[in-house]
Amino acid sequence: MNSVIATAHVPRVIVTPNGSQPSAKGPADWFTGTVRVDAPFKSSDAARVSGATVTFEPGARTAWHSHPLGQTLIVTAGSGFVQEWGQPVRQIRPGDTVWIAPQVKHWHGAAPTTAMTHIAIAEVLEGEVVEWMEQVSAAQYPQ
Repeated sequence: MNSVIATAHVPRVIVTPNGSQPSAKGPADWFTGTVRVDAPFKSSDAARVSGATVTFEPGARTAWHSHPLGQTLIVTAGSGFVQEWGQPVRQIRPGDTVWIAPQVKHWHGAAPTTAMTHIAIAEVLEGEVVEWMEQVSAAQYPQ
């Protein structure tokens, strides 16, 4: 006798439509200025990748932070900065891809008069994706 067992289809390709998730305001503990986080994503348990599209209004920026497995930024609009602790500030523009190595203390954000949007991608290690540190001071931020 043949038996058929019905199983639910588990999607292997998932599309999250643009605008289907609400925007989130970047928390003041982690950001200076107005920052919007859109379409955050986390991987399944079998993968470690997570990320979001982040928009920084003019002058807005992250606090100093690091990532246990590094971070990739893909700049999609505007003009901004990225800086590794102890190194010069570097300008970033649309089309630029930035790789920040694991455990490197850094910050990134918009230029003083121009907004900047990037896609941020990082991997999770033992449940952690970022270690937040102190805010970037006015003296550290280029004017």
